[in-house]
Amino acid sequence: MPTALLTLPSDLRHSNAEACLAKLQAQIRSSADSDVEIQAGQLSDFDSSALAVLLACRREAESLSKTLKFKQFPAKLRELALLYGVSELLVESA
Repeated sequence: MPTALLTLPSDLRHSNAEACLAKLQAQIRSSADSDVEIQAGQLSDFDSSALAVLLACRREAESLSKTLKFKQFPAKLRELALLYGVSELLVESA
């Protein structure tokens, strides 16, 4: 089954979170694939807005009955998700 591959930018902070979210949501909606994967490997500068973007993408995918997977989370993003108590909602796939 094909998977739509989306990539987070290297910088995801409050200042660009809204634009990033709009782009990702549009990509999720327009993809014909039922599986969507967001790769975060190049994410290096971020704040808690990154978590908000990822959670909103998860909600968007769920509303369209699509499966959303996450890959390549930086260690600091995992730590931030744990701190905010949302790590179970942003489980990375193998």
